[in-house]
Amino acid sequence: MNKLPEIDNFQYLFQNDIPLIDTRAPVEFERGAFPNSLNIPLMNNKERRLVGVDYQDNGRNSAIKLGHRLVSGDIKKNRMDAWLDFVEKHPNGALYCFRGGLRSEIAQHWIFESSGITYPRVKGGFKDMRNYLTKKLDQIIELTNFMILGGQTGCGKTLLLSELKNSIDLEELANHRGSAFGQNIFPQPTQIAFENALAIEFIHKKNNPFLILEDEGSNIGRVYLPTNLKNILLQSDLVILCASLEERIQLSLKAYVIDMLDSFRKNNEIDGFKQFSNYWKSSLSKIQKRLGGLRYKLLLGMLDSALAKHQEYAEVDLYIPLIKALLTDYYDPMYDYQISKKKNRIVFQGDSQAVIDFIKN
Repeated sequence: MNKLPEIDNFQYLFQNDIPLIDTRAPVEFERGAFPNSLNIPLMNNKERRLVGVDYQDNGRNSAIKLGHRLVSGDIKKNRMDAWLDFVEKHPNGALYCFRGGLRSEIAQHWIFESSGITYPRVKGGFKDMRNYLTKKLDQIIELTNFMILGGQTGCGKTLLLSELKNSIDLEELANHRGSAFGQNIFPQPTQIAFENALAIEFIHKKNNPFLILEDEGSNIGRVYLPTNLKNILLQSDLVILCASLEERIQLSLKAYVIDMLDSFRKNNEIDGFKQFSNYWKSSLSKIQKRLGGLRYKLLLGMLDSALAKHQEYAEVDLYIPLIKALLTDYYDPMYDYQISKKKNRIVFQGDSQAVIDFIKN
């Protein structure tokens, strides 16, 4: 094969969100990828497995020949069409495989032979890019000053973070709100994908004098914060966002009822409300043990009434006493206990505008 261009400037790739074709098999992509990548594999899972077995039994040349037999004719044409469509939409992009080796090289040459376009491939592939991000994240964390945003459940921390350019929304990256009711309609990223996205966010924000993060535990749903980040956050200054109970109820009603149902219905117009109901019931059941049998039964009855009225009359007022009970009887006592151990780190507390003014000044 003729030599075609390679890219090894990972800082450029991630700082500029360069679109990437991931030519690995779907099973590899699902374990973890990069936010700006699209999986258009050279081989599907079955083909990759067959080639791998042949490589072990008969060596590299035999495996390459088998791969070309498996990916030929209409199969090859369909994959070529998908690559060329991506190249046309993203002429500034690049492609990669696991180690920047044969799979991405074959895809690169097929693209060139079909179109004359010298689409670059990433030297070292996914493995080297992943290693770069891991090291870069450690470096940036060590050199960054942090301020942590805390506050009671429902006080609007996520909304406030969205107004600050020097913030990173960990819950958005984790696709989870960090509580029993934090699940979103789409699955969370894998740990590898979360860490990749987190590192890229840090690269984008690294020139700020300090960064604002929400006060989180060790994990957000099923993904975990890197240990060094978690340890630094436990020592950083803490700013508390305050809101009245009524404000918190209304914010929670919008986030967990109105917006959540809208998301379910956009994703599934027919069964959206059923999925929304299951989300609420499943979330409530996660805290059944902590609530205790009697209180759980009471709240479940309130939920059933709220769901029935919501479905029949499109009215949401019956969620209000349920949300109030969850906030005051369940979340607030946990918050009070946790914040009591962090009082020495609190440097400011106030409403949304006061917190914004403090942070910006």
